[in-house]
Amino acid sequence: MVSIDEFEKILSEITDELPEDFFINLNGGIRLIPEAKIHPAAVSNDLYIMGEYHYDSVMGRYISIYYGSFMRTCGFLPLPALRERIAHTLKHEFRHHLE
Repeated sequence: MVSIDEFEKILSEITDELPEDFFINLNGGIRLIPEAKIHPAAVSNDLYIMGEYHYDSVMGRYISIYYGSFMRTCGFLPLPALRERIAHTLKHEFRHHLE
């Protein structure tokens, strides 16, 4: 299992690979949340939210990535596969931001 510090390093590396234009108006940045987040449609806690795009009048625009959700669903994966899942989730959340 990857520690939260290692996960943060991977997330930072992926972030550095993205075009600068993605970050326009993302004033709250990318936040790594230690906890897992259960999806409201989950049955017996079997569905997790991996990341979310947020926009509100107080906090602005930001992306949350849930370390705990990744560890519960993907913590067993080899590092390259885990990195791919993190990148996929981050890019998905950026799609919401850029829409």
